[in-house]
Amino acid sequence: MTRSIAARIAPLLFLACLASHAATPAVTATLPVAASTAPATVDAVDHALSKRVEARLETQPALKEVEAAVVNRGALLQGEVLTKDDIKMAGAIAAQTQGIERVENRVELSTKLSDRFQVAMQAVTEKLVRLVAATPLLVVAIAIILLSAWIGRRLARRMKWMSRVHSNNPYMEALLRRLVQGLITLAGILIALDLLGASSLVGAVLGSAGVIGLVLGFAFKDIAENYIAGILLSLRRPFAPGDHVVVDRVHEGKVVALTSRTTLLMTLDGNQVALPNALVFRSVVLNYTENPKRRFDFIVPLDPGASVGDALKLGLERLRGIGGVLEEPAPNALIVEYLHDQLKAQFLGWVDQRQNSVPRVRSEAMRAVKSALDKGGVRRAGMPASAVQPAMPTMEHAMHVDTSKDKDIDAQLAEAQRKTEDVNLLDDKSPATPE
Repeated sequence: MTRSIAARIAPLLFLACLASHAATPAVTATLPVAASTAPATVDAVDHALSKRVEARLETQPALKEVEAAVVNRGALLQGEVLTKDDIKMAGAIAAQTQGIERVENRVELSTKLSDRFQVAMQAVTEKLVRLVAATPLLVVAIAIILLSAWIGRRLARRMKWMSRVHSNNPYMEALLRRLVQGLITLAGILIALDLLGASSLVGAVLGSAGVIGLVLGFAFKDIAENYIAGILLSLRRPFAPGDHVVVDRVHEGKVVALTSRTTLLMTLDGNQVALPNALVFRSVVLNYTENPKRRFDFIVPLDPGASVGDALKLGLERLRGIGGVLEEPAPNALIVEYLHDQLKAQFLGWVDQRQNSVPRVRSEAMRAVKSALDKGGVRRAGMPASAVQPAMPTMEHAMHVDTSKDKDIDAQLAEAQRKTEDVNLLDDKSPATPE
């Protein structure tokens, strides 16, 4: 039995050995065939992937004009679409296709006029649809804004502590009222935007406003500087409408008004001058009206041989009798310089500017002192002794001199102030009115 099984297995083992020897050359013969068919297999895979990508792209109506070509598992997309979102969608579809390892997206926007018009109309339509859908919320948001504006206006008008500011500076009262009203209105706008789901718009607007404000700040630096200087001047109030001032030792006149950008002066000859607020704020401002009493002086050159005591005595006696010269502070006289050919005598007096004109009083004082010195026989510098003759008493009283307050430009000043009432930042404490 055992022999019979061995006899059967032996031929099978022999045939297996022959088969193994015969199979070895066959394998070597088939290797070149396998190498020659490899490129055909890769092309087939790429072609299949191209069909698969194009099939997925055709499922989207907006991507029907997009073509796909796959080379070595890399997809190349070409064609035209209507929007940038379509370009992104085409790239995403190709990248998500199984077997694609990389994507080169060369899809472009269509430049056809009909396509661009279609996109614009579609965008407008979508916005209109969203607007109609959001109409109830939009109405509520507008109502919130209007309500906040009304509350801000009412609250600003009823703030009792504003009376303290009003008594000192009406411009600051208006500024604070606008600030309170603006803050309440801004709060209403923020609530309305949050209701509409546009809270992100606030950050964008504030960021844009900051950049725009920076640009405008550099572009309109002088305007902003004058505006800020106007606010500071309205707080400090170094002068009031109608005050007689000298700005920067050059510009002299009476104050018409202080506006947000300029300080308006009317010169003593009736011309109006507009000075930038920044210049006024930085300059030295001499206010003659702040103190009603103002001193005047003038110099009389005396001959070295003249009696100084007589000259000063005669001049002072004459000064005390001039209308407009105050008794307190009393007039004064002194020698201020002693030269080889002359002595300089200075005469001083005080005037109440509310009642009398300083230039007129000074002019009359100079005339009267000269007359008194001539009448008293006091020689002035450069005069020969024979030139001094007593003056006729009748000539002294024949001339009537008006030393009252100068009101020549008061009517023009009052008219200019009336025209600037709405823009004047100063409290009109002493308006000029024609008499």
